[in-house]
Amino acid sequence: MQKEEARLRIEALTKELRYHNEKYYVEDAPEIDDFTYDRMYRELETLEAQFPELRTPDSPTQKVGGPARNTFAPVAHEVPLESLHDSFSEDELRDFDRRVRETAPDIEYVVEPKFDGLSVALEYRNGVYVRGSTRGDGLTGEDVTENIRSIRSVPKTLSRPIPFLEVRGEVYMSNESFLRFCEMQEDLEKPIPKNPRNAAAGSLRQKDSRVTAQRQLDIFVFNIQRIEGETVSRHDESLELLRSLGFSVPPFYRTCREIDEAIAEIRKIGEMRGTLPYAIDGAVVKVNAFAARAALGSTAKFPRWAEAFKYPPEEKETTLLEIEINVGRTGVLTPTGVFEPVLLAGTTVSRATLHNQDFIAEKGICVGDRVILRKAGEIIPEVVAVKAHAPGGVPFRIPEVCPSCGNRTSREEGQAAVRCTNPECPAQLLRHLIHFASRDAMDIDGLGPAVLEQLVAAGKLHSPADLYALTREELSGLERMGEKSAENLIAALETSKQNPVWRLIFALGIPHIGQKAAKLLCAKFGGIDEILAASAEEIAAIDGYGEIMAQAATQFFSLSGTRHLIGRLREAGLTLSGEPEASGEGRFSGMTFVLTGTLPHLARSEAAAIIERLGGKAASSVSKKTTYVVAGEAAGSKLTKAESLGIPVLDEAALLQMAGESLEAEAL
Repeated sequence: MQKEEARLRIEALTKELRYHNEKYYVEDAPEIDDFTYDRMYRELETLEAQFPELRTPDSPTQKVGGPARNTFAPVAHEVPLESLHDSFSEDELRDFDRRVRETAPDIEYVVEPKFDGLSVALEYRNGVYVRGSTRGDGLTGEDVTENIRSIRSVPKTLSRPIPFLEVRGEVYMSNESFLRFCEMQEDLEKPIPKNPRNAAAGSLRQKDSRVTAQRQLDIFVFNIQRIEGETVSRHDESLELLRSLGFSVPPFYRTCREIDEAIAEIRKIGEMRGTLPYAIDGAVVKVNAFAARAALGSTAKFPRWAEAFKYPPEEKETTLLEIEINVGRTGVLTPTGVFEPVLLAGTTVSRATLHNQDFIAEKGICVGDRVILRKAGEIIPEVVAVKAHAPGGVPFRIPEVCPSCGNRTSREEGQAAVRCTNPECPAQLLRHLIHFASRDAMDIDGLGPAVLEQLVAAGKLHSPADLYALTREELSGLERMGEKSAENLIAALETSKQNPVWRLIFALGIPHIGQKAAKLLCAKFGGIDEILAASAEEIAAIDGYGEIMAQAATQFFSLSGTRHLIGRLREAGLTLSGEPEASGEGRFSGMTFVLTGTLPHLARSEAAAIIERLGGKAASSVSKKTTYVVAGEAAGSKLTKAESLGIPVLDEAALLQMAGESLEAEAL
């Protein structure tokens, strides 16, 4: 390759890799798999080695990870959290071994799995956890102390009060937790992460640590960064020390004398990866002795004493036998492919989601096609490509009528989802009822998914309105439901009839209408009868609404099935009018607040609840109409804009003082 051709290719690769670094490290939303990224990175690395004069200081090969966000306070890493150089073949591992032995001929290696998660550092003083941070760019990360504290497997107090200890680990989401999280996101019609790594990264960066706790993250700790009060000289020795202190360390690792022994262990780990309860994307070979590591040192980006081996994604060819259509709680029709079974990443795969009509059209998928399957993140099967179309095949189209109730489906402009609009569609019933009874909706205590599933199976429920016709006798006959529990549930149903009407609107499961939108709707129109009479233009005029939300609400309330359901709920005695509850004082009436940054004690959702309870509005953006900005730590552009507009800025204490509340009262 000539120099000018190399320069153009380096520029193109640099631009593309920077883009994908931003998507991966900052947005937690990668668009390509690790293997494709690694190949591009290796090509750039090779070209820069051939033409070193074309390498720039800010090249992706010279930087670790991505910049820390301004969402959290920055943390400077005294010992850099370096990345690892990747190998893709056994020959490359032997080249690594030769380079190591030129400096340190008499060495051992430790081979361990390479976990696919988010790299973090944990700090302890006198045996007590004091700080946690992300890797960031290796030199500066983000302070996520409280979020890491919410991970159960992180020891809050060590078994011995070591004066100071900093360790490095990988926060991950287990396969089971990941699948459960994906199901929850699907039910809520929220974006589904592509793999456990993305889910773990997004969960660890939540502003509310209680949300992080709900995601059931876990951690493996595998390196000592700094230590005082103890002496260790080898990596395998350090892992045993970490285990004795209470950390979860890699569950299997092996000390090897020769590189061939290490390669054999890497092969063994590769055979295991489809059977493990968590995702790995490779194996790591580390020089065991710390003295040898010091002699080997590091490049600008990588330690010379460690090498990562990346396994290629396993792909298999199979035949698409049929496409099933499943109907979700909010009526979305999801196509699922049924395939000739193939063994993929350790398990037999015969089904995979085809996502939506756009995905099918993009790949031209027809029943009978030969397709290539792989597992995203080694867990969720997906169709990578069509290998060969079936003779005479016609690209599949999601039906225009719901396969469950026969109602016509619709697809909103600009949306990927095809949806059944019938609120009483049988296929949506169980998920709809679970949402209807949930804490954020009608908050019916004792009416959980297990009880609802039994009632639906017994033919007792065909609509949310049927809940209010249940009898003690019907309930007490259910499994694990005695007479006292039945009485309590009947009482809870009766109490729910008095809920503010915004709860009922949210409980109806209207597409695009969440809790806040339901409250705004009630604040504008007062009750369901007024909403039924409102036009899309009148709803769209609500501050905080848009055209899509207005159309979704108008369409939902115009359906005969919706009107029939509301009529039955009216007969059952539910509250159908009245604005969202607010304090009698209404001391924040007419005021608009914008929350930014991390507050010392309250989650932003809790602060917003206080504001709304006192008649104020919690807005998402700063404008001339904003009354106050409430700023916490690491406040960003919203604070800057408020200062430029001369809008008063409050801290958490000032907000609570204005509200006449204390932290203790709010905690109760």
